[in-house]
Amino acid sequence: MLDFLPAPLKGTLVALLVLASTLLLYPVLLFFSLLKLIIPITPVRKGCTVVLNNIAYIWIGFNNLLMNLFHKVEWDVRQTGELSRRHWYFVTCNHQSWADIPAIQYVLNSKVPLLKFFLKKELIWVPLLGIAWWALDFPFMHRHTKEQIAKRPELKGKDIAATRAACEKFRYTPVTIFNFMEGTRFTPAKHQRQNAPYRHLLKPRAGGTAFVFGAMGDMIHTMLDITIVYPDGVGGFWDYLCGRVRRITIDIRTREIPRQFRGMNYEEDREIRKAFQAWVTELWREKDQRIESILSEG
Repeated sequence: MLDFLPAPLKGTLVALLVLASTLLLYPVLLFFSLLKLIIPITPVRKGCTVVLNNIAYIWIGFNNLLMNLFHKVEWDVRQTGELSRRHWYFVTCNHQSWADIPAIQYVLNSKVPLLKFFLKKELIWVPLLGIAWWALDFPFMHRHTKEQIAKRPELKGKDIAATRAACEKFRYTPVTIFNFMEGTRFTPAKHQRQNAPYRHLLKPRAGGTAFVFGAMGDMIHTMLDITIVYPDGVGGFWDYLCGRVRRITIDIRTREIPRQFRGMNYEEDREIRKAFQAWVTELWREKDQRIESILSEG
């Protein structure tokens, strides 16, 4: 345990070691990514996917090891239901800090399939990263704006169809799709600007999650409703690297996704849209009460 080191020194060392592991693993990841790209044979691509996911597990595992070595974090993990890497999940969480993602990775790594995010299709052209995201099977969204659809009505419905086709590979390979429903980090200023009806949360954006449920169809039945709380106050990503974040509570609730929302047409079906928004609102009301209860424990 190197917790005795000065915080800025710890943060610098952790950042350098994370960078070193990234530089060490990236050429291997890039090799199997290119192999997967140039050899369009299903067994080869599936084998490359397994290798690539394990590279990501190793990278996250090394980051977690650094946290244990350099920092003394008191983890309070509360979980309902069993987790499995052979199951399909949708994960959502309140967004407090840039430290949320590494904290959630710390708790979930190797317990569920690799966390993946829906990305805008334009990001596939980002040098180096684009091919890595593609190789790791991060799903790319095909979204048309209302203005584009107004000019070209034939585009209506094409986005969800294209994204659904891109997600077909997940039908036989378990996946964990991650999405922050709030869309941005909580701050008092944003909370006041929104006039949010919650004490500790911003208003959830139902549309993004509805798009995921519509695109994934009946592949994902289970949602992990995660609530993250920093009892001693929210710190930034640098605070997390420096070990200034001493206590983290992560509450994981396993929920069945209602059948009516799997593969739904959120944009066109008004009744489904109202029902889904009501469901999300109730989730957020419960989450807000949960945060208040955790904070009241001191």
